[in-house]
Amino acid sequence: MKLKPLHQWPTDYHAAVAVQHLLSKHIVIKPLPKNITLVAGADVSYDKGDDLMHGGVVVMQLPGFDVVETQSASIRVAFPYIPGLLSFREAPALLGAFQRLSRSPDVVIFDGQGTAHMRGIGLASHVGIWLGVPAVGCAKSRLVGEHREVGSSRGRRAALRYRGRVVGSVVRTRDDVKPVYVSPGHLADVCSSVRLVLRCARKFRLPEPVRAAHALVNRVRKAHQRPRHGSA
Repeated sequence: MKLKPLHQWPTDYHAAVAVQHLLSKHIVIKPLPKNITLVAGADVSYDKGDDLMHGGVVVMQLPGFDVVETQSASIRVAFPYIPGLLSFREAPALLGAFQRLSRSPDVVIFDGQGTAHMRGIGLASHVGIWLGVPAVGCAKSRLVGEHREVGSSRGRRAALRYRGRVVGSVVRTRDDVKPVYVSPGHLADVCSSVRLVLRCARKFRLPEPVRAAHALVNRVRKAHQRPRHGSA
């Protein structure tokens, strides 16, 4: 994928928040394309306290979820860990991985937030704008918002509301298993994002492309770990 620089990478809180406010104006909320064949999953892994981020992308072809392409990138970042600004740590490595893809996916599912964010621009939105492709956030935990209790069976959902508006949906992808927090990132809306996540979460809590990306970045991270002194 060919990527054009969207902005410089800030190194402090106030500059990063200013970038988020600026980018949030460019988020487009609309239904995902009807004919989706290539779905990418994206995730990041790193060792606690380390500034080396490992980003990975796995592209799968529907309906069989056959792996079409995998790419990864490892980049050192200077931005500190600050909730709500994680994309400034994680996005550079992800963008490095996306840049190595031979073709653009129809949609990307991120292990992170989209519009379900205090400034409406989580990782899925930030990177989605940069890529210019439809993006969906599928997070394992809630960052903002309130919702009613979600039914225990697969497919049950509840609107996630923040400051008087619906920013996402809490979705049960497996019976009696913790729900995920789905929100549109860019060029997507809540309803079509939920449908895609349920379509891709076949047997497990997380969508297949995201699970594959998670496994990929963990392999990459472990490959970068230095052997401990005295180990065999």
